[in-house]
Amino acid sequence: MKGFLEDANYSIGLLDEGATLGDVIDNYVYEHTLTGKNAFFVGDLGKLLKKHNQWQNVMAPVKPFYAVKCNSTPGVLEILAALGIGFACSSKSEMALVQDLGIAPENIIYTNPCKQASQIKYAAKTGVNILTCDNESELKKIARNHPSAKLLLHIATEDISGAEEMNMKFGTMLKSCRHLMECAKELEVQIVGVKFHISSSCKEPQVYVHAISDARCVFDMAEEFGFKMNMLDIGGGFTGSELQLEEVNHVISPLLDVYFPEESGVNVIAEPGCYYVSSAFTLAVNIIAKKAVEYDKFLPSGMEQTRSDDEPIFMYYMNDGVYGSFASKLSEKFNTIPEVHKKYKEDEPLFASSLWGPSCDELDQIVENCLLPELSVGDWLIFDNMGSGTLGQQSAFNDFQRPPVYYMMSFNDWYEMQDAGITSDTLMKNFFFVPSCIQLSPEDSFSTAA
Repeated sequence: MKGFLEDANYSIGLLDEGATLGDVIDNYVYEHTLTGKNAFFVGDLGKLLKKHNQWQNVMAPVKPFYAVKCNSTPGVLEILAALGIGFACSSKSEMALVQDLGIAPENIIYTNPCKQASQIKYAAKTGVNILTCDNESELKKIARNHPSAKLLLHIATEDISGAEEMNMKFGTMLKSCRHLMECAKELEVQIVGVKFHISSSCKEPQVYVHAISDARCVFDMAEEFGFKMNMLDIGGGFTGSELQLEEVNHVISPLLDVYFPEESGVNVIAEPGCYYVSSAFTLAVNIIAKKAVEYDKFLPSGMEQTRSDDEPIFMYYMNDGVYGSFASKLSEKFNTIPEVHKKYKEDEPLFASSLWGPSCDELDQIVENCLLPELSVGDWLIFDNMGSGTLGQQSAFNDFQRPPVYYMMSFNDWYEMQDAGITSDTLMKNFFFVPSCIQLSPEDSFSTAA
């Protein structure tokens, strides 16, 4: 069955009641074992629908603008476009992608804090007027290249626990906002709202109290300058957990009622990215090499010496790494432990193992320490929750090519789309039927030897 995606041509498999996503993965592992052992993704687009329903149930007053940089594959963008959400773009190529789907310019915001002049001109040419800004230099650049821009002043936030410093990298301090407004007034550039961003690593929803309070101060300040403020962007940082979403809503809902009530006319938006796509994608990778290391010469950090010194530690090299689908590993903590695809006995011994990408670069370590049965070259590992930060621009490392993506959706999710009136001509033509007979029986088992 064909599900290989080119950027302009892809298909979505409809799973009947007898077929599961696990069966689909089994089938493609079998195909790729026969044809070259390339890594591949399987995406369950029905999970995007579920996440959107969850958002509407919990965060209804806040309109989502999907952060395209998290996953820009065409199936994802088409589904989200059909759902009617907006898009937060960080580059010209991302703006072009969503514009090709017929998204109106007012439903696109250009959020890159460090914009190229040529890309600002592209936004102006295509009618994308809402841009973010957090410093005087950026403000002057926008004034020169997009005089009709409508700016969201990006203010800094700070984790009250002191554990998160990244939010201070971008965003202006509250004390600098008045100066930026004076500059904007002099340059005749409109400021129409405020943006802030709370990192997903922040564990304190109370940070929103300070951020929304600061945003209200900026709104009041802007009124003194005659700016007509009508938008509040509460950024991203939504992990995909319903509990986290409810905790955030519990904090922000009463604050929005006080500081930005419905009658104020302020549109409240957010930029969820991994929230929508992380759990929807699974990555299958192949073991291309292995090495046994003596225990006394290599002990992963955090591994207690509670085992025999003569047991080896295994280093496994996979056909995908940080210069490909695990690129986000370079900038954020990666906690996913893979599932071994092949069946093994419950009492089979487990060995300390580390997982590496194919580059032989010391940075290309995917998992520093995990317990796995002994694997062979040609075996497959399955990584869940791989939909965010893995399917963006193609890497330039050697001959690495982005793994093919196979999209699936259950019939129940498809019917839900139809009942909700969520359709598009280009989307509907890409569906094909996947019968339950794709399931592999024990007689169909295959060898994973290299």
